[in-house]
This record gives sequence, structure tokens and C-alpha cells, in this order.
Amino acid sequence: MDTLADELTGRLADQLLGLSRRLHRAQRRRLDPLGITPAQARLLRALSHWDHHGGEPPRMADLAQRLDVVPRAVTTLVDALEEQELLRRAPDPSNRRVIRIELTEGGRRAVAELRQARRAAAAEILAPLDDGSRAALTRLLAVLDRDDEAHG
Repeated sequence: MDTLADELTGRLADQLLGLSRRLHRAQRRRLDPLGITPAQARLLRALSHWDHHGGEPPRMADLAQRLDVVPRAVTTLVDALEEQELLRRAPDPSNRRVIRIELTEGGRRAVAELRQARRAAAAEILAPLDDGSRAALTRLLAVLDRDDEAHG
């Protein structure tokens, strides 16, 4: 890679990391009033994904795998979210030893609020871009997403 390309790649990496941090900070400011941590928000979004795509609710191990964390971390998150009545543990009807994790109605409302907080944070970061620039950025990032999936 030539020096100019190497410099551009380094600058782009710094910009992407900086924007990602800004987005996380903006989102965290909006999560604080909801009393939900970023890690809890990730778990709720994962549960929402299962909720929307039908099938049986996930087990703790399924959530740990999806979130790429150790099962103990999921247990801690589930305990806290169950205490807030945003999810519940439910025995699997076909195997009483298996515990499934389900969103409650309060959890579904919280996911909707999280989605709104995420969009508001993104809108704050993207405010300087007009619709055409946003569309172009979306197309470029989609290329990188596809590339990641092809090599993941």
C-alpha cells in the first residue's frame, strides 16, 4: 500500500472510531433516564429480534452466543432486567429443565424507547448531512457490511 493510501486508511479508521464513540456517548445520554445500561440495551434488542422473528424464546446460552459474552454475564443482565420487569424467565413447555427468556410488555415498550433513543443519537451525529449525503454514506457502509459478512 502506498504512503497516501496508508495515510487515508489510517485517517478513515480514526474517523470511524471517533464517530462510533460519539454515537455511543449520545445514545448513553438518552439511555440514562430510562435506567438501562448499554449492555442491558443490547440484550433487550437481541430478545426483541427473537420476539419479532417468531419461534421459541431463547435460552441463556442462546443469548450469550448471540451477544458473544460468557453465560455468567447474561445471567447478571437477565437478573437486573427481570427485577425491572422488562423480561421474565419461563420454563420451556417441552423440557421443564430448560429456561427461556421472554420480553414482557414493559420490555417491548423499553425496546421501542431504546430504538427512539438510538435514532435520536444518530440524527444528532448525522445532522450536518443532507439527505443525498446520508444516502451515499448508507450505500458505502452497506458495501463494508457485505464485505464483513462475506469474510466473517
